[in-house]
Amino acid sequence: MTEAIVPDSEHKGLVARLPQRLRDFALLARFDRPIGWWLLFWPCAWGVWLTGSGLQWQLILWLLLGAIAMRGAGCVYNDVVDADLDRQVARTASRPVASGRVSAKAAWVWLFVLCGVGLVVLFQLRLEAQIVALASLGLVAAYPFMKRITWWPQAWLGLVFTWGAPVGWVAMRSDRLDVLAALYAGSIFWCIGYDTIYALQDREDDALVGIRSSALRLGANVQAGVIAFYALALSLWGLAFWLLREDWVALVALLPVALHLMWQAFTLDPTDPDNPLARFRSNRFAGLLVAAACLVVGNA
Repeated sequence: MTEAIVPDSEHKGLVARLPQRLRDFALLARFDRPIGWWLLFWPCAWGVWLTGSGLQWQLILWLLLGAIAMRGAGCVYNDVVDADLDRQVARTASRPVASGRVSAKAAWVWLFVLCGVGLVVLFQLRLEAQIVALASLGLVAAYPFMKRITWWPQAWLGLVFTWGAPVGWVAMRSDRLDVLAALYAGSIFWCIGYDTIYALQDREDDALVGIRSSALRLGANVQAGVIAFYALALSLWGLAFWLLREDWVALVALLPVALHLMWQAFTLDPTDPDNPLARFRSNRFAGLLVAAACLVVGNA
């Protein structure tokens, strides 16, 4: 089994410089793939900035640290649960637990260390936001099993991976839950869209080992499905903006991200191995565009 960094990794030079043992733990937490914690972080920023509370840079930085730590913890947990499945999928077979380079016991210790960092971040939030954040733990724990029982694990991931929007919102205010609901719902459909794109990389292996995904379920209609998911996301974000500020000008703030998401969807080519990964990764920029829109609309 190769010890090379998995094919969809980033910042290879930084991780590759670590000693092998430390590198394995870094790979286990996906520190080589920062796209994951960007996708977890951006909804946190959306929730904070749409409240109209200003930049709140200290809180934003705490939430970024929490996103890095908890995304890492989630990856460790997922890899421990999915070790047997990961060994059967080409893209994931070299992961530290699946390959045997890191034992399950060591992985659990690393998981608790990362959760400790997350706990420090949790204590920076007001009580209401702490309760909201802790409410996600059941969803997180159940996620690795969803691919075994439903064709739509991406929908469950949407619930989990965009939970930062409610946390960020409640960290600043507890009213206007209609705005929050629309923002969160839109975030879920955004996640379903980009994770369907991501799942295109594993369709053949997933079908062989019995892993279910929206990419497999949609089949030849996967591009139309992604277009629909992104359209729903944009519509719900537009509703959130409208509920907060009944001004058509506010909706213009979503135009850049609308153009970007439609570029992703309409140029998606499931037959090109590099195409889905590039479009998936570009959601880091999509998240930034939504963040800018939330900052402008919330604080104008």
